[in-house]
Amino acid sequence: MAVLLGPAGIGILGLFNSTILLISSLTNFGLGISGVKDIAAANETQDELRIAKVIRVVNRLVWFTGFFGAFVTLALSSWLSEIAFGSDEYTIAFVWLSTTVLLKQLASGQFVILQGLRRLKELAKANVVGSALGLLFSVPLYYYLRIDGIVPGLIITAVFTYMVAIYFGKKVKTEKVPLTSKELKLEGKGMMVMGFMLSLSGIMVLGESYAIRIFINNVGGVEQVGLYNAGIALISTYVGLLFTAMETDYYPRLSAVADDNTKANLLVNQQTEIALLILAPVLAGFLVFIDWVIIILYSSEFIAVNVMIFWAFLGMFFKVPAWVVGFIFIAKGKSKLFFWSELVSNLYLLGLNLVGYYYWGLTGLGISFLVSYILYLIQVYVIARVKYGFTFHGDFVRIFSIQFALALICFGAIKYVDAPWIYIIGVPIILISAWYSFKELDKRMHLKELLKNYKKKK
Repeated sequence: MAVLLGPAGIGILGLFNSTILLISSLTNFGLGISGVKDIAAANETQDELRIAKVIRVVNRLVWFTGFFGAFVTLALSSWLSEIAFGSDEYTIAFVWLSTTVLLKQLASGQFVILQGLRRLKELAKANVVGSALGLLFSVPLYYYLRIDGIVPGLIITAVFTYMVAIYFGKKVKTEKVPLTSKELKLEGKGMMVMGFMLSLSGIMVLGESYAIRIFINNVGGVEQVGLYNAGIALISTYVGLLFTAMETDYYPRLSAVADDNTKANLLVNQQTEIALLILAPVLAGFLVFIDWVIIILYSSEFIAVNVMIFWAFLGMFFKVPAWVVGFIFIAKGKSKLFFWSELVSNLYLLGLNLVGYYYWGLTGLGISFLVSYILYLIQVYVIARVKYGFTFHGDFVRIFSIQFALALICFGAIKYVDAPWIYIIGVPIILISAWYSFKELDKRMHLKELLKNYKKKK
């Protein structure tokens, strides 16, 4: 897509996607969060009737919220075009994209059920197959229609995602239980109220992301939006695969032990250590080979975004522990505390992003990412410490210090050393980081034994 559409096309695609995601988040009442929590809690009871009833409630609610989101997109199509692009040129595009809001919500309902029941294999397959089919059928549109193929491509992807989600969702067999209107109202109200409160943080994140894209579009143009989208995709999507994988399993597990502060403290520390050990060598590798990564994943037209990514990758070292600790508030159902914490953090993130881009362009956005997550880590740690007696264990502090020091060496080589010395210095540092991570992971997960058993099975 980057090769076929270029930075401007990726910029337009990003504005469409961020608008649709924001509308979806405002109208889905956080069912993706509260639904998982309620299904996971029901699953812990091993009560088949209770599990079936909660699943029926989720299925009913996703239809309601899906149609509501589609209606809002349809009704506000002209206004959305004005906000995102500064004209009504894309009104019809948003009319068509209202269907994707409905389909995405219906698909998410099936994903919620699979995640809540911890059917992670089916969930992984559903996501991979849906994305692959969407890619397969949308790329020809981009090839022949270029920018005009963006909207049809988004719709086709949503259709295949929905079809695949339904296919895997039907593999979940539950008891047939009646659901009265009174029961739907009673169960659904609590789920939607709590979900909406918890989803406000996601809405704020999307709102901040949407605002900065519009600001970049107004100040620097749609090509700058495309470069920003490429950088954010590398940071939040490619590297963020780890966060997606963690959330899928970590959130239900943390919810199950959330009432016991000692067990929750232990689980958070374990998750943080493993996440950092997996991510650190990847970040070091990305830092050293970032220009090649951009060219391979995008094209040489996007190379200018590397100045943003350098700083942002350092920020990821602070995002990992902050993100893991922040889940304590959600797992404990402290929606108000979570809301105010996220509101404050998104306000200073938006402010720093606006100031950073206005004065220093893409470099300023990278620096603002780093500073924001340093502040956010301090913020969530202090709250968790005061409220629930949380503390980081010595193992985490040691792992963080060593891996961050190695990343700083890579960062210094990139900033102040010319090729080929960047690689002469950087490659050994990557190998040291990977060796240290493997050694520490082996202590926790017995990797050598797992690899031996895997080879025996083969």
